Amino acid sequence: MHSEQELHTRIGEIVESIVMKKVTPDTQLIATGLVDSLAAVDITLAVESEYGCSIPAPEIAEHLQSVRTLAGYVATHTS
Repeated sequence: MHSEQELHTRIGEIVESIVMKKVTPDTQLIATGLVDSLAAVDITLAVESEYGCSIPAPEIAEHLQSVRTLAGYVATHTS
């Protein structure tokens, strides 16, 4: 089990490595245009690989609103 802080930190690192910008847990990723469709796929694949969970394609935009929302999804879909 990963702590909320650990998830925020690691998922933030993944997002930053893909978008090449500093983000906080509450940075709006899609709404601000920071994450486009290609970056969304890259982030999703990296998170799925790292945590062994699967994010259904129709739900990607919902869970990629911010690092916090993505971490919340991972926390509830991994053991």
